[in-house]
Amino acid sequence: MNVGVGEDVTIRELAELIAGIVDYRGQLLFDSTKPDGTPRKLLDVSRIHSLGWRARIPLPEGIRQTYAWYLEHASGT
Repeated sequence: MNVGVGEDVTIRELAELIAGIVDYRGQLLFDSTKPDGTPRKLLDVSRIHSLGWRARIPLPEGIRQTYAWYLEHASGT
């Protein structure tokens, strides 16, 4: 099941967010000669909200937690 939170984020915003969380100090490059892809990927969350579901973890915190889990569990690979 693909569930959104009713907020849109661009690929650039997501890449910059992840880079900040993982302390990536390199340069992010975007090829503006290529198509942008789907302009919006925003999901309508009205139905799931009507059932009482709400996201409890904001995107930045979810990425932080996932990265911390990865660092803890993937160190042997």
